[in-house]
Amino acid sequence: MQSTRINNIQFRNLGLIDYKEAWDLQEKTLDAVVKEKLESGTRNAPKSQVVYFCEHPHVYTLGKSGENQNLLIPDEFLKKINATYYKIDRGGDITYHGPGQIVGYPVIDLESIGVKVKDYVWKLEESVIRTLDDFGISSERLNGSTGVWLDAEKPGKTRKICAIGVRISRYVTMHGFAFNVNTDLRYFQYINPCGFTDKGVTSLQQELHRELDMAEVNQILKNRLSEVFQIELITS
Repeated sequence: MQSTRINNIQFRNLGLIDYKEAWDLQEKTLDAVVKEKLESGTRNAPKSQVVYFCEHPHVYTLGKSGENQNLLIPDEFLKKINATYYKIDRGGDITYHGPGQIVGYPVIDLESIGVKVKDYVWKLEESVIRTLDDFGISSERLNGSTGVWLDAEKPGKTRKICAIGVRISRYVTMHGFAFNVNTDLRYFQYINPCGFTDKGVTSLQQELHRELDMAEVNQILKNRLSEVFQIELITS
């Protein structure tokens, strides 16, 4: 059964923001959404829900199931490439965030929009897959892994364009996805992305051989999220 379209989920584009600042903002928002849920005792959509889009300065993040050795460089080298490193509480292994990448942090109550936990990541992936379709790029899922991939069934050519790692507390989500648009892919050389050693990474820019307008891609992806989740994202 499809969820009912609602109109009260906020959307905020934070622009370029420090990773820890964005993490703290998500935690604060999640606490507010959970508090609303507990106080209301209903499945009405909490007004505190927000979908955040942003970009980060160069940063590597390691999920709770990740392995430290998937960061291939010592701490001293991080300084040389102007990058930071955080161990965080999302699922998944190591990934990179940086300028030219759309990072999405939905802090939403899945119960209020009728989305099951097991379907949440699928819908994030679907939103990105449909966005790529808008640019004439065919993408897919990879068995045994989250995210969005190109040539998933072609060994030696498989490459990831969007990583996903989430945390869900009382059916409220945080963390999210990282979609490579104009991303500097050289930074992926210093990690085993998502723990893989036999698969590559790519970006919209690399696939289309041109730099993309970030505002345009943001808008298309926002529209696709609204469509797939059957929600209305209101800019705040």
